[in-house]
Amino acid sequence: MTSTIDAAGEGGDGDRGEGTAGGDRHQRTARALLPLVGGAGNITSVEHCMTRLRLGLRDRAAVRDAELRALPGVLGVVEDDTYQVVLGPGPVAAVTAEVRRLVEAAQSAPASLSAPGPAPDSASRPDPGPDAGTDLTAAERGAEIRERLRRRNATPGRLLLRRIAAVFVPLIPALIACGIVAGVNGLLRNAGWLVGVQPALTAVSGAFFSVLAVFVGINAAREFGGTPVVGGAVAAVVVYPGVAEVSVGFLGADRSLAPGQGGVLGALGAAVLAAYLERWCQRWVPEAVSVLLTPTLAVLGAGLVTLYLLMFVAGEVAEAIGWVADWLMGTGGAVAGFVLAGFFLPLVMLGLHQALIPIHTTLIEQDGYTVLLPILAMAGAGQVGAAAAVYLRLPRNPGIRATIRSALPAGLLGIGEPLIYGVSLPLGRPFITACVGGAFGGGVVGLFNQLGTDVGSTAIGPSGWALFPLVTGDSGLGATVAVYGLGLVAGYVAGFVVTYFFGFSRQMLEEFDRDPSATPRPSADATSPTASSPPPPPAAPAGTSGSAGT
Repeated sequence: MTSTIDAAGEGGDGDRGEGTAGGDRHQRTARALLPLVGGAGNITSVEHCMTRLRLGLRDRAAVRDAELRALPGVLGVVEDDTYQVVLGPGPVAAVTAEVRRLVEAAQSAPASLSAPGPAPDSASRPDPGPDAGTDLTAAERGAEIRERLRRRNATPGRLLLRRIAAVFVPLIPALIACGIVAGVNGLLRNAGWLVGVQPALTAVSGAFFSVLAVFVGINAAREFGGTPVVGGAVAAVVVYPGVAEVSVGFLGADRSLAPGQGGVLGALGAAVLAAYLERWCQRWVPEAVSVLLTPTLAVLGAGLVTLYLLMFVAGEVAEAIGWVADWLMGTGGAVAGFVLAGFFLPLVMLGLHQALIPIHTTLIEQDGYTVLLPILAMAGAGQVGAAAAVYLRLPRNPGIRATIRSALPAGLLGIGEPLIYGVSLPLGRPFITACVGGAFGGGVVGLFNQLGTDVGSTAIGPSGWALFPLVTGDSGLGATVAVYGLGLVAGYVAGFVVTYFFGFSRQMLEEFDRDPSATPRPSADATSPTASSPPPPPAAPAGTSGSAGT
């Protein structure tokens, strides 16, 4: 299977890797993928997150799902507000750049070249009908579940959470890079090596975090319909050193502001407010002076509200988030870890996990790491253990076993979608037992947090084994890595044991522990004048197929 960590795919530059084996592979993936989603004319937007290519589609019916899932390099498909192709954290940037280049080239060509590809023949994708539910394959059940979840998640509150998440997701590569540099610098400092280089590494790793609020403002303005640079200008107020000279009357007392007070939450609120002010001005300000007044009023209005209100309110919220996280880990770490890891995947199914992204970012701003991410990463460990149990419990189902073999390496690296949507969720009970396994892993990590060995991550995005380079804490790197590894092992083992013994009923084993492509046993209605074999004799044992009605 294609490796999910591929250096040739990093950086998001579509030309990088040109002529190399990795670059050629990603170009082939992009070219093969495009006609399977209906062609360039069927695509309205091309974006990517940490692991997924996210496509806006005009006509969902033009997508050839089965062929797309079988494409080399594709780890899975997730349907939400966009059509999401899981490619892995390395290849996704390079494939996205190539798909974007192909779409732009096709859409600038004559219309005949960019028209949507033909929809698949309906005969090749038969409707199973209302009575064929028990004959669906696991993949088809997974597709049905994804579609139900997509419709259920399309509520105003969840759509707002997705928009907020879209503000932070593009920042993840820089967060990861700076987090790794900070980790390397910490190792050098502890070992006393390369003392002259350490200040340079501190500058490289810390500069991004010092202006993180500005990038949040730029992305927030873009996402909420404003001008990105205006959002960045307003968010810059939060980190401007001169705010320390501003004295603000708040709740009956004069208080001085501190640079960075409110952090990314204040920057997010400031940029969203600026976007709405800008749009209001565009409706009411005369066009002749709009180019002068609209950005001025947006920056001035949102900037003053930020200084006199948002920085205080967001600062209190950020401090509350940090206090709650410290209290949870210090007083009930084991229980909190068990609950958080156990319910994380159901939160993902409901689309509510996106509310955690600004919380992670706030904790990283305050403490240098988030203690929540390593705990939540245990949910993926439970999926891996459950998949191994399913593999052993269904020895006669080649389809599910092949899915597990191809998806398990990605699952170990923290890419859980192929296992979730291809294995555990369609089967039902193994998804629940996998969550239980992840809960045990989270409980182990939470317990050590409670005992004083904090385990955190300097960035968000990676999970599983891919999180090891970002793991940090206050008890030394060796102890922190050991605790995180112990949590993964606990999640693997618990997910396997609980799924093996409690993940299948007898009826489920009878239904799934067989080859779906094998010829089914004849039933009473299957006999016909053209049958090549005679009906079973009347003396057939009662209860066997074909005995009724003879």
